[in-house]
Amino acid sequence: MAIAVTSSCCFGLINSTAVKLRLSAAVNHCQRRRLATSASAAASSNANNNKNLPQRKRVLKNESLSSNNTQIENSKVQKESVSQKKYAGRSKETDSSSGKPFGAQRKDRKDSQFDLSDQQDEAGNIQEAVLNAVVKVYCTHSAPDYSLPWQKQRQFTSTGSAFMIGDGKLLTNAHCVEHDTQASNSNWVKVKRRGDDTKYVAKVLARGADCDIALLSVESKGFWEGAEPLEFGRLPRLQDAVVVVGYPLGGDTISVTKGVVSRIEVTSYAHGSSDLLGIQIDAAINPGNSGGPAFNDQGECIGVAFQVYRSDDAENIGYVIPTTVVSHFLEDYERNRKYTGFPCLGVLLQRLENPALRDCLKVESNKGVLVRRVEPTSDASKVLKEGDVIVSFDEVAVGCEGTVPFRSSERIAFRYLISQKFAGDISEIGIVRAGTFMKVQVALRPRFHLVPFHIDCGQPSYLIIAGLVFTPLSEPLISEECEESIGLKLLTKARYSLARFEGEQIVILSQVLANEVNIGYEDMGNQQVLKFNGTQVKNIHHLAHLVDSCRDKYLVFEFEDNYLVVLERETASAASSHVLKDYGIPSERSSDLLEPYLDSADIQVVETEIGESPVSNVEIGSEGILWA
Repeated sequence: MAIAVTSSCCFGLINSTAVKLRLSAAVNHCQRRRLATSASAAASSNANNNKNLPQRKRVLKNESLSSNNTQIENSKVQKESVSQKKYAGRSKETDSSSGKPFGAQRKDRKDSQFDLSDQQDEAGNIQEAVLNAVVKVYCTHSAPDYSLPWQKQRQFTSTGSAFMIGDGKLLTNAHCVEHDTQASNSNWVKVKRRGDDTKYVAKVLARGADCDIALLSVESKGFWEGAEPLEFGRLPRLQDAVVVVGYPLGGDTISVTKGVVSRIEVTSYAHGSSDLLGIQIDAAINPGNSGGPAFNDQGECIGVAFQVYRSDDAENIGYVIPTTVVSHFLEDYERNRKYTGFPCLGVLLQRLENPALRDCLKVESNKGVLVRRVEPTSDASKVLKEGDVIVSFDEVAVGCEGTVPFRSSERIAFRYLISQKFAGDISEIGIVRAGTFMKVQVALRPRFHLVPFHIDCGQPSYLIIAGLVFTPLSEPLISEECEESIGLKLLTKARYSLARFEGEQIVILSQVLANEVNIGYEDMGNQQVLKFNGTQVKNIHHLAHLVDSCRDKYLVFEFEDNYLVVLERETASAASSHVLKDYGIPSERSSDLLEPYLDSADIQVVETEIGESPVSNVEIGSEGILWA
């Protein structure tokens, strides 16, 4: 008997052939981490359907086009494969290993997923009140079109999971409600309780892209009648039992999977491209589980399900955001009435396992990590130098492998201590510099990326001058355009260059809208503009300011390899309105560029320096280096 199924998956993934991701796990060839994000993903049709995924970590967002429900021809559960969406373009693609759309979990899985409507006695000590605190999330997404930044892509709907934490609030994954249409007052984030047929409007209070957590609120009193919020438990131990509850694909009612805690360590968060504490479990996490809670034997919430790892060489590897990360997110929101992010030190480190290397650096004990590079935008750049050896952080000794003591008999990555801090906190760092031990004070702040992984304001900035479309380079744009069309040199800058000051951007000419005023330039695309009329361009807002204040006869744009684009100023100004009308573009610039340009400091801008090491742990292919 054929049944109609709405594909429900908010699933993050790494393409098996595209990503070089090294983890601290025993298997060094783990190259295909997938975000198990709660999405229901039937694909929206758009122009990006035939683009390849770029070679970088990607998150398959929670997407389920209610208008495109797929028909499953038989009741057998399909073999597991992934319907893969691009990070920003959301074009439907298939997993390179199977070539089939994502189906339900395989029947031979060790930890089978089952529906509570028929097998509630299997839930063990998970009480009804606990299960009733888990809700289903419905979201309508309207993602920006980064190639055509004045418009949005076709909207799509998705489903995920969330749970009640009290005070009229819910927790879910950030990617479950990313690009929601709430900003346009559509209020298309809705939640539905177990056993209820009413959907209630939810408001997104805060989104943490780096930790993949979102905070929702529901104002309707009817939604909270008889509800009991979940209680957070302690960080579990290895082999502790764990139960994952949510609304994954395979049915409409609540579902449960069981397993044990397999590992606890600092892991890569695919959605935010960050490194935070994570719990690895062997309980099945499927598309739709994202945002749902994981429980211990006492019915306490120990974390939030959010991603999985898939490989031909591994099975049953799922990840849960621990309550320590969740509590940090909530406290950050309470402190600032907004989410500010996890801080970082802003240094590239190398392990000091080799005795000769330690002797050369005059480090006497078997501890410390070498500072290879310091981010110019970090406060550490004021006190740390390349060649320093960090031997302690807030009086905690740092081992030669870059680890620190964790609980009674474990060790964990040094980055864990930094992630326990909040933006603006001051930490004391013990260093060895040229054989001399000293202590320095460093303020910790969230990392500023020259090429951001997410656009905080939602819609990307753009500036159109006589058909020339300028926009800042971002990871979503690279994903949408494909790395091949971006070009090797520009892609190398994105992967290996650090921002020299806050607010710096790589501004590119993304395309040229053909008009008689720009004849000869119409084939240009995805090229970085370096100077305007001899002045180095700092960011897109700076470029708009330079163009607006120009009184010269010509507008001269300088690109890589001394390539010039010259327009007659008055002719270009007169042609701009015609270009906008011809292409149906509402404005020549994004709304943020209508604000006055404020240059807080007289910064001498030089050409971006390309380093020898990637600017993100995602790109690092060696176990010997890491960012902190």
